[in-house]
Amino acid sequence: MQHLDEISLTGLTVFGRHGVYDHERRDGQEFTVDVRLRMPLTRAAASDDVADTVHYGELAEKVAAVVAGEPVNLIETLAERIADVALDDPRVHETTVTVHKPHAPIPLSFADVSVTVHRSRLEVPV
Repeated sequence: MQHLDEISLTGLTVFGRHGVYDHERRDGQEFTVDVRLRMPLTRAAASDDVADTVHYGELAEKVAAVVAGEPVNLIETLAERIADVALDDPRVHETTVTVHKPHAPIPLSFADVSVTVHRSRLEVPV
């Protein structure tokens, strides 16, 4: 039985222009992203070689490119796009992505608004 271990990248803050309102796209705001990858890490632990794992610096750059890239209306869509990036690596079995929008246009006092998606690679029968 193969164990699924975890790599977590939390608090990645990137400026983006996402939202349904014109001023959100015009002015932009900071979004914070948390990504958790579930994958076996025994090979990386045994080899002590970054080539046998997901390079979290490279993952951070790819996630940042999505957040800073093409605007979307919903952070649900943004979270889905980030999950797709995480699952691009075939070694990743599952991912959990949370997108925080702490400056959402809500006319009340609040600490944060976030959306979390859980995605997994579908095993295709041979």
